[in-house]
Amino acid sequence: MAIIKNNSPVLFFYNNSKKWLTKISKKESFHTHIGVLKHADAIGKEYGSRLMTNKDKYVYLLEPTMYDYVMKIQHGTQIVYPKDIGYIIARAGIGDGQKILEIGTGSGSLTSFVANVVKPRGHVYTFDVDENFMKIAEKNIKKAGVSKYVTQHNLDLKTAKKMPLEDMDVAFIDLGDPWTVIPQVRQMLKGSGCVFAICPTMNQLEKLTIALVENEFTDIESTEHIIRTIEAREGKTRHSFQGIGHTTYLCFARKAFFGRKSRKDAEKLKLSEIPSGTPSKTTKKTSTKKISPKKTSTKTTKKTTKKSA
Repeated sequence: MAIIKNNSPVLFFYNNSKKWLTKISKKESFHTHIGVLKHADAIGKEYGSRLMTNKDKYVYLLEPTMYDYVMKIQHGTQIVYPKDIGYIIARAGIGDGQKILEIGTGSGSLTSFVANVVKPRGHVYTFDVDENFMKIAEKNIKKAGVSKYVTQHNLDLKTAKKMPLEDMDVAFIDLGDPWTVIPQVRQMLKGSGCVFAICPTMNQLEKLTIALVENEFTDIESTEHIIRTIEAREGKTRHSFQGIGHTTYLCFARKAFFGRKSRKDAEKLKLSEIPSGTPSKTTKKTSTKKISPKKTSTKTTKKTTKKSA
């Protein structure tokens, strides 16, 4: 039985559009349009219990999930929504113990969700260049309770001379120009490692796909995920008028080895094995053409000699 204590996280749930995520404190009260919720009244109750307000309205005391944290985090930038995160985790096969690279921390929504999946043996290494966004992300990651499994770096990997990581299992890119860091991502990924890029526009997908092929990635897939809620009620079930439509496009790929380097090395080796004094085929052909006019000249001389005789 999970009992609510002082400092316990609680989701005060009234309905789908009215819910509040907070941490219980004995001396605090929460003022809403449905009345006042005293934190002290929640202490000692089991998660799932009801709590009455001073206006005789009630809320449910629910234990927050990572979905609740992500949807309630402070937005410094556009967040990656759970509907997209769920597919990312499934498609990349993310699990406990994996090492994750993230370029573009943003508000920390994807960071927090993935850290919660790879813990306790895995870790997320996230990079950003905006210190203000990093501070917001740090608060959100801490609020989600996964700070122990996340390391933040203030570093621009586009200009970094040496890559700080290697043998990463999965890489996430959330930048306006994701194609610019594909070479760097390749250096840090293990063989067959996955990369996921967040692309709000199709133009970004086009440029990104070109870069992925040029940098020897395979299994390239671009998708869009739309969720539509259903209002299920007796006698009048229908589609909801509210829902989350387009949020972003996702581009997935895996690091492979096309054999380009081995082919180049083989060509260099063949050239190095040719003796220095051996003329090339092109040289022979050119030499023959230069000699032929001299033969013609000789025949003409012979004919002239016979006539004069």
